[in-house]
Amino acid sequence: MEELLLAFGLTLMAGLATGIGSVLAFFTSTTNTKFLSVALGFSAGVMIYVSMVEIFFKAKESLVGSMGVEAGSWVTVASFFGGMLVIAIIDKAIPKQGNPHEPKSVEDMSKPHDEVKNSQLLKMGTFTALAIAIHNFPEGIATFTSALQDPSLGIAIAIAIAIHNIPEGIAVSVPIYYATGDRKKAFKLSFLSGLSEPVGAIAAYLLLMPFLSDTLFGILFAGVAGIMVFISLDELLPASRQYGEAHLSIYGVVGGMAVMAVSLLLFI
Repeated sequence: MEELLLAFGLTLMAGLATGIGSVLAFFTSTTNTKFLSVALGFSAGVMIYVSMVEIFFKAKESLVGSMGVEAGSWVTVASFFGGMLVIAIIDKAIPKQGNPHEPKSVEDMSKPHDEVKNSQLLKMGTFTALAIAIHNFPEGIATFTSALQDPSLGIAIAIAIAIHNIPEGIAVSVPIYYATGDRKKAFKLSFLSGLSEPVGAIAAYLLLMPFLSDTLFGILFAGVAGIMVFISLDELLPASRQYGEAHLSIYGVVGGMAVMAVSLLLFI
């Protein structure tokens, strides 16, 4: 029960970090692009390193143990790219203008409100809240299952996802504010949309736990690694560079990898 509560608590923390971005959009007038570049790069570095060095090989170990070396290795690779395919389909299904991973800045909140009356913007605001919920659902599963298997790994993943949810909160608040002209509503909806991560954790517990075996765990874990690598390469790194601080982005990546490497060594 303690392990379940920890896993769920970490997932809840990661999801609610979206609210931090909403607060930034609500209370600040300028975007700290240097902070966002480093933070997004750091998050990407943590996700890439932990996925390729730790999660992938834990999945392979589990699958090889239950299926044999050859079959287990093939299923590990297939599950890894399967995870990438799942998140790619989700991204493809969401139009660019409604995608919460498209970078936006706090300054966008102060643009003229002539467009607020446009009904298309109202649809866009609502759709963006739905979009982040869809994106965060598999992230919730990733955090929950990782924490359940290895608490120290779960903490690292939860922190990485929480960091990347901060600018995501800004990206969600902006179009909702466009649509409604109401900063409080933009904050509330973007904050609530982050709750889809703990919902993902609950779904993982209810649907997957009764059937959890070494084989299912290995497939799920390899898929999680694929999802996290795809998010890092397709969303976090491009977004961090689009904030205009390309070198800081790479420093963040290296820093994230180094922190993750040291933390894994400390828990050997």
